[in-house]
Amino acid sequence: MVYLAFAIVYIVWGSTYFFIQKALAGFPPFILGVVRFTVAGILLLGWCKIKGEQIFNLKTIKIAAVSGILMLGLGNGIVIWVEQFIPSGLVAIMVASAAIWFVILDKSHWKENLSNKYIVSGLIIGFLGVVLLFGDQIRLALDKPQSNLQIIGMVLLVFGPIAWAGGSLYSKYHPTTESSVSVNTGWQMLMASLAFLPGALVKSEFKLLDWSSISLDAWLSIIYLILFGSIAAFSAYVWLLKVRPATQVSTYAYVNPVVAVLLSLTFTNEVIGLTQVIGLVIILGSVLLINLPKYKSA
Repeated sequence: MVYLAFAIVYIVWGSTYFFIQKALAGFPPFILGVVRFTVAGILLLGWCKIKGEQIFNLKTIKIAAVSGILMLGLGNGIVIWVEQFIPSGLVAIMVASAAIWFVILDKSHWKENLSNKYIVSGLIIGFLGVVLLFGDQIRLALDKPQSNLQIIGMVLLVFGPIAWAGGSLYSKYHPTTESSVSVNTGWQMLMASLAFLPGALVKSEFKLLDWSSISLDAWLSIIYLILFGSIAAFSAYVWLLKVRPATQVSTYAYVNPVVAVLLSLTFTNEVIGLTQVIGLVIILGSVLLINLPKYKSA
């Protein structure tokens, strides 16, 4: 189950960069977040109710509100918003920094993580690998004059991974024993959807959006994000936080960009160069390093 959950988080979340951009062709960013997480949350809680689970628990809802808003409302919301005008390569690099923030914010495991040369080396090497992977995109982006929105977006991308790592650790260290992982995940998504509403209202997205003009591609993309990106992958991620060390779970941040690049190569005319190949190898090596203490102890 652990291997399956990691596979889902690695592969499915890696594909969401691609599908978020396709969905943004039809949906404004805040409505995209509202629709995606509202529908996913209702579907998941509805399924739990059908199974006979107790879905209304005040403690669960309170904990889910904090972790859901931090992870999905802020962490994922920032990614959705900035992908409108910042190249996905830059976004992927900033998101990859979440793996480092996991170690910085996980105070209870500072001694264990910071004293382990494999974990520290793996985190640093992995981040450098992501930089190499998107080196060409970085150069192209920095050679052009940056608009105010791009500058604001880059600043926000510093805080997004911090919010995601903080929300993840909060979820890990505040387990909801009264409810199942599925119920907790459903409430996290519903609470996160509320965080997108103010932006949608301020930007008048509901008034300006012509629902009939949304393309089939955008609809299929948001359905994929709901079923696979949210229900399947996020549920697997929340469960992994309960059963595995946070540093191991955080390796998704390095593997997701690899999957994103491979998808781009498959479905677009992009060509991979030697630098990108080296970056891919370095990233996969870093994940091995971070997990090496577990392999050695086994």
